[in-house]
Amino acid sequence: MSETLEIRPKEFKMVDGHAVKEPEDYQDPELLYQSLIKRIREYHPSADISMIEKAYRIAKQAHEGQKRKSGEPYIIHPLWVGIILAELEMDKETIVAGILHDAVEDTIMTRDDIEREFGAEVALLVEGVTKLGQLSYSKDVDKMELQAENLRKMFLAMSKDIRVIIVKLADRLHNMRTAQFWPPHKQKEKARETMDIYAPIAQRLGISKIKKELDDLALKYYQPEVFYDLVKQINDRKTEREEFVQQIVDEVASHMKNADIQAEVYGRVKHFFSIYKKMVNQDKTVDQVYDLFAVRIIVDTVKDCYAALGVIHEMYTPIPGRFKDYIAMPKANMYQSLHTTLMGPAGQPFEIQIRTKEMHKTAEYGIAAHWKYKESGDGKKNIAMQEEEKLSWLRQILEWQQNTDNREFLSLLKGGLDLFAEDVYCFTPNGDVKNLPNGSTPIDFAYAIHSAVGNKMVGARVNGKLVTIDYKIQNGDRIEILTSQNSKGPSRDWLSIVKSTQAKNKINQWFKKEFKEENIIRGKEMLQAYCKAKSLVLSDLTKPKYMQVVQKKYGFRDWDAVLAALGHGGLKEGQIVNRLAEEYQKDHKEEITDETILEKVSEASKHKVHIAKSKSGIVVKGIDDIAVRFSRCCNPVPGDEIVGFVTRGRGMSIHRTDCVNILHLSNAERARLIDAEWEQTESDASNGQYMAEIKMYATDRQGMLMEISKIFTENKIDVKSMNVRTSKQGTATIEMGFIVRGREELARLIEKMRQLEGVIDIERSVG
Repeated sequence: MSETLEIRPKEFKMVDGHAVKEPEDYQDPELLYQSLIKRIREYHPSADISMIEKAYRIAKQAHEGQKRKSGEPYIIHPLWVGIILAELEMDKETIVAGILHDAVEDTIMTRDDIEREFGAEVALLVEGVTKLGQLSYSKDVDKMELQAENLRKMFLAMSKDIRVIIVKLADRLHNMRTAQFWPPHKQKEKARETMDIYAPIAQRLGISKIKKELDDLALKYYQPEVFYDLVKQINDRKTEREEFVQQIVDEVASHMKNADIQAEVYGRVKHFFSIYKKMVNQDKTVDQVYDLFAVRIIVDTVKDCYAALGVIHEMYTPIPGRFKDYIAMPKANMYQSLHTTLMGPAGQPFEIQIRTKEMHKTAEYGIAAHWKYKESGDGKKNIAMQEEEKLSWLRQILEWQQNTDNREFLSLLKGGLDLFAEDVYCFTPNGDVKNLPNGSTPIDFAYAIHSAVGNKMVGARVNGKLVTIDYKIQNGDRIEILTSQNSKGPSRDWLSIVKSTQAKNKINQWFKKEFKEENIIRGKEMLQAYCKAKSLVLSDLTKPKYMQVVQKKYGFRDWDAVLAALGHGGLKEGQIVNRLAEEYQKDHKEEITDETILEKVSEASKHKVHIAKSKSGIVVKGIDDIAVRFSRCCNPVPGDEIVGFVTRGRGMSIHRTDCVNILHLSNAERARLIDAEWEQTESDASNGQYMAEIKMYATDRQGMLMEISKIFTENKIDVKSMNVRTSKQGTATIEMGFIVRGREELARLIEKMRQLEGVIDIERSVG
């Protein structure tokens, strides 16, 4: 059986020389739901879909009136997440969690509601996905601690139930498919996050079906010029490549048939990101990357895999050193296949992959393909133990993250998790197989066996011969570690030699423990020297409550651990002192008396105060640039008549002149009022953002909220709050809070809403 090669992934088509995502999201929710059920029936014909039906109806009602950036009903997104999970053939609880994954965060539904309707298992999954949705990612070094804490939470959620991250991957995939509706800065931010975190996790879980598409979409939005150029180059010679691969496919299929091997043979293009990676790593152009495509042979048994390999090697000349047997030694993510690179009839090299149907399913779906449950005595579902063993890499991360501070955790994670790296396979003297990241050394091997072996290592033999400690391990090497009780421990130079995160972490742990006392003393001295240079008194800053804030921020159990981290270079003096000083200042603000306030008011009354909102905040000119805030009771926006009220210790609050709180001030308090006006600049007019609140009174009718939401969406207004109450007489009171750039924009919005059917009146909130 043969099939023609597709030169490009199906999700992209060429329009005017550009790769464009084929539209698939603009579908009626009911039709999309039927598509989901059809997909579930394909792999589980007897499934009880009542829970999925219930989840869809509840989610649709909960998201009623909400729109995506594309303008489509929000429920489309959860349905697509469900479809992606169904394509992975996940169980119904996972699919229900996918449909409800945004309900707790974006609607009035709570975790208790979900547990009551769908049970504790679904509630746990939804809660896990919701927490992952609240993660914040940034390249900003100042936010590194937050990012590290987020990743800790992610791996912890994965350890509790791996299905949480599978739902999150499906969520991220659909969001990336519709990323054209995001602003460019968000596209780049999410693409980078996808490259750094989500695609590598999909790789580790073996879900290439998701991983490859995430890679390509991330490349498309992070480096659009590179992506579009690559797509164009690959499509330029599409016909020529198709003919070449079709020739190979037909020849291979014919030989399989002659050898009585039942096989499905087809060609496929490598995904764009893997081609791009090869070009960068090997410094080649597209034409120089010979394995742009691969021929895949799917057979029934492992025996047939090796039989097919023999047939292939008789047909074509294999290229030395390019054969990999991932069946005998599977990758850490469960991937199994035979890979061989051959020379084609016209001198064109190409790759062939040979695997069984079961191996192919595992290659596409990874851990999701092995989601087999066994019933325990109490009827609960548990993932089989052999599948838990596939997640040993996750357990390793959980182990070493407990012993590192946030910055070191993130550094190790980014620098050495080796999520994308190919593994090398080597053997202990007893014949046990060890998987290590490509480029590993005997030191990595030693620490993979045990910390004590690494710490006492003095040399190594590879295949019976002594080697240097920076020797690069090759596939099939037999390694023996030489140890000595007289060893003084690892050298700091080893940190630049080892490849695996595990080894780096264990070496760092040894140094921290061995020199902890010295590091604490050095840390104290560094703090004292820094404070002296900045004319600060260290004893004022090192109060227990200030120190606890620093410990919590950087993830340390006690103050000695902070000092030790400072001593060995994990933290900088400025980071610690600045945070201590910040907490100290909060407790030592200059007391402002009534006399001071009235004196300032009297002095400033000679001039009218000018209010402007800039990137640095809100500034009042006229009272020594005193900080101001806009009052929450009346939410003034540019264009409103305003007045300033000088508070005791909190600067000045700006109110509208018709604010109820201002109208009811006592005579004594009126002495604190000061005239104010808006100072508009070009940047303020275009960038200022102000909270506005209005009340709408309308006849209660179906569709009113949807029409209101449409007005906000069309005008690109960010709604922060909405509250609806309906009286027995059928009158609805709708309170809305949203962001505007000034009074003119607010007036335009109110005028558009007045034109809606059934609107009785609209008024600004005045306290």
